[in-house]
Amino acid sequence: MPGIVIVGAQWGDEGKGKVVDLLAKQADAIVRFQGGNNAGHTIVRDGETWKFHLIPSGILYPGLTCIIGNGVVVDPGVLLGEIDGLRRNGVDVSGLKISANAHLIMPYHIALDHSGEAKLGKLEIGTTKRGIGPCYADKAARLGIRVQDMLDEKILKQKIMAALVPKQLMLRPFERDPEWAPKLDLQQMTEDLLAYGHRLEQHIADTGTLAWRSLEDGKLVVFEGAQATLLDIDHGTYPFVTSSNPTAGAACTGSGVGPRAIDEVWGIAKAYCTRVGAGPFPTELHDETGERMRSAGHEFGTTTGRPRRCGWFDAVALRYAVRINTMTALAITKLDVLTGFDRIKVATRYRSAEEEDSTTFDTFPYHQTVLHHAVGEYEELPGWTEDLTECRTWADLPDAAREYLAYLAEVCGAPVVLAGVGPGREQIVWSDDAAQATAYAPATAA
Repeated sequence: MPGIVIVGAQWGDEGKGKVVDLLAKQADAIVRFQGGNNAGHTIVRDGETWKFHLIPSGILYPGLTCIIGNGVVVDPGVLLGEIDGLRRNGVDVSGLKISANAHLIMPYHIALDHSGEAKLGKLEIGTTKRGIGPCYADKAARLGIRVQDMLDEKILKQKIMAALVPKQLMLRPFERDPEWAPKLDLQQMTEDLLAYGHRLEQHIADTGTLAWRSLEDGKLVVFEGAQATLLDIDHGTYPFVTSSNPTAGAACTGSGVGPRAIDEVWGIAKAYCTRVGAGPFPTELHDETGERMRSAGHEFGTTTGRPRRCGWFDAVALRYAVRINTMTALAITKLDVLTGFDRIKVATRYRSAEEEDSTTFDTFPYHQTVLHHAVGEYEELPGWTEDLTECRTWADLPDAAREYLAYLAEVCGAPVVLAGVGPGREQIVWSDDAAQATAYAPATAA
């Protein structure tokens, strides 16, 4: 039962979509297992850029089953917009399947998300304000509306009424707002969701069974996470986290398959670090070096367009991510962005930023206060000036680039199986060790 989980190893935006798209050629099914349209996966194929927020990255492969699992929260309007956009571009979406048990993002979730961020003021978390958190909150409170509810008008209306009762006071300001009032009308919400359900019915399925059948038949199933390890609601930099579990363990609960179905876990990491939104970032650069990374890497959010905070590679956080996910391999993306740096730094431990505190530590701190005052202590490696974008084999890379990747593998505790050297799907190189580290490397990597 070959199952492989793809997770972000940093704070998100690492290039998971590109790696999933790469593996999709061998797969029978792709399963997105958590998050919502706060995610953004960008794929460049044959010079054309595709951006996905809900639909799994493998949708560009005809005949592939692309599953939105039960752990995802779905804005049906956004999903239909993506489906329509793909159809206009000639992409067959008949293989798209949506779990009947996935929860729906409602208009009141989006309203509450806006209200919640505004009340936080300077402590704003940096949510995308798309209703993700309030939707997961309703799911936990057993007040959620599920995909299957769009197919039963009576149940749908009853559930919306029940969900609105505890929110009446919080929603009162929106009911007087001419923009929000129509969206929060019970009858209007019911009619809209019934219309969405009618259009999506052909895609709604028992997706856990679909994934299990592929696994039982010995076919490859790729489990695709959104966001990343350090944004995990339990294991990330709380409260500056997402509202779900983007770690490998959630691939099972968010898709309906058991843990023994997983035989590999790949962590995707940039050759440096980025973060969107607020929260601690021990290796962040506030100088022209950080700006240079942002410019060279086009570091602006796929979903929000927000500029990403940039910094050197954080091996302390990566070791933590390797442990939390039991990663079997690493894929290092955007290696080409570091071209031209004389020296490249890697944070191998932290120290306190407080002058009176000389504490250093090699492991990711569990205490929030400690982490907020942590800064990186660095090892320096030689840089390179050669253009990497045309490299297609490990041997094509400059010696310094190969040495850098070997160092990351050693200091993080997981083998590097591939490196990205540009945005295009073909702009990757497999490592010399890939054939030994993974069953999914091409024969040419041996």
